[in-house]
Amino acid sequence: MLCKNSVFMIQWQQTIVPQEDVMSILNVSNLSHGFGDRAIFQNVSFRLLKGEHIGLIGANGEGKSTFMNIVTGKLQPDEGKVEWSKNVRVGYLDQHAVLEKGMTIEDVLKSAFGFLFDAEAHMNEVCEKMGDADDEQLQVYMDELAEIQELLDMHDFYNLDSKVDEVARAFDLDAIGLNQDVTELSGGQRTKVLLAKLLLEKPDILLLDEPTNYLDENHIFWLKRYLQEYENAFVLISHDIPFLNSVVNLIYHMENQELNRYVGDYDKFQEVYAVKKMQLEAAYKRQQQEISELKDFVQRNKARVSTRNMAMSRQKKLDKMEIIELAAEKPKPEFNFKEARASGKVIFETDDLVIGYDEPLTKPINVRMERGEKIALVGANGIGKTTLLKSILGLIQPLSGKVHLGDYQYIGYFEQEGDYKNTTTCIEELWQEYPGLDQREIRAALAKCGLTTKHIESQVRVLSGGEQAKVRLCKLVNRETNILLLDEPTNHLDQDAKNELLRALKTYKGSILLICHEPEFYNEVVSKVWDCSQWSKRII
Repeated sequence: MLCKNSVFMIQWQQTIVPQEDVMSILNVSNLSHGFGDRAIFQNVSFRLLKGEHIGLIGANGEGKSTFMNIVTGKLQPDEGKVEWSKNVRVGYLDQHAVLEKGMTIEDVLKSAFGFLFDAEAHMNEVCEKMGDADDEQLQVYMDELAEIQELLDMHDFYNLDSKVDEVARAFDLDAIGLNQDVTELSGGQRTKVLLAKLLLEKPDILLLDEPTNYLDENHIFWLKRYLQEYENAFVLISHDIPFLNSVVNLIYHMENQELNRYVGDYDKFQEVYAVKKMQLEAAYKRQQQEISELKDFVQRNKARVSTRNMAMSRQKKLDKMEIIELAAEKPKPEFNFKEARASGKVIFETDDLVIGYDEPLTKPINVRMERGEKIALVGANGIGKTTLLKSILGLIQPLSGKVHLGDYQYIGYFEQEGDYKNTTTCIEELWQEYPGLDQREIRAALAKCGLTTKHIESQVRVLSGGEQAKVRLCKLVNRETNILLLDEPTNHLDQDAKNELLRALKTYKGSILLICHEPEFYNEVVSKVWDCSQWSKRII
């Protein structure tokens, strides 16, 4: 399975671990990589140790996903080495994994045992060759068959179907149907399929890229318990701070071409990072003051014979000084939704609405939303939350019943995912939406949403998931609306962007219908919560 890659610049700061008895699982040395005119890695080195539970954090676009893709071999670096210790089996949950059309849930789950099916196929080939073999060659084939059979028996190959069924039940995939095409699944269902596959693989190390995106609260809780009890090492990318705090004991922070190691959870990292930043700023101010005084002395005394030597001595000190540099502050996004005139009193009302595709997802739904209400749609993955939004918008025709929309509606819709194959640049993407703006205005709008000049000029498809979300939010905030329909808007966003979006939604005077899996977020925005399981036909 292929995945999209974000790009970034990073310089790795190696951490020396004194424990001699700790086994190194992964060694990354002198890694360099580039993408177009953007430097990504420069002489990067890293070491992963047995039993470490690592949270890999950083702002959108710093390159967390790209690093994962390099260490798993999905992306080849320009220079350097990535070395795993022998016989280590790695399980990788990729936020942009592309599942092929035609593959069923059962196909994906069984692909966890691909190496065993390959061994079985090889065993059949050996058996076919045995009929024409002489005695000496026959013995070689017999020995080979014995090794393959031992491998198959060790992994209980002939009971794979029961294993697949057991894990499918644990993730409620049997309720969806194991013959379901994976390309027709919701984001949460797809994530559950990939997690179930990982569980079947039983890897020695887990690499998890945004695993809580699209998962409902029940399965986030399940994953949290699983990782808390996981004895092997894992590396976790996540912007879900409560989740991070509950499962990691080490933080690696990507920022401004550096990766620094912090012992403890995310809250502990924030404490230490704040102190470190304050100390660096204080040292920078002291050095700038000293530099100013030295330059002033040199300027005033270099022409005098009596003080020329002292001036030269201070100039040498200046020349040898290792200058402290403060990293440029990352642009922080501002999401200020443009508001249209007030809508009519009724936003929408449903009349025995039944939604679905080939078959009904729900019982008849009779709900009403009025002007100014802010409502969260919650419930397990796959019960029809996104389908309901699209049915209200008219993007999907209901199977029966009606949706009655009110008057004077200016609707803004945020989709759960963008197009990962989008070859337009960010400028072109926004220009298509707002052709009346000039390039300066387009650039200013994108910059206000937290995108740098390099991001703005890049194709959308090469951006990280969080940067792509900021482009979609930029299109939304610049449209006059009085109703927002938001499908998982916090997915992929870093903490700064998430905090700013929360502020913007709380101050928005229009109506909001929101799908979100983070109670910490939606509880601060909405005044009502609709549990979609009440009308769903699927018990998941």
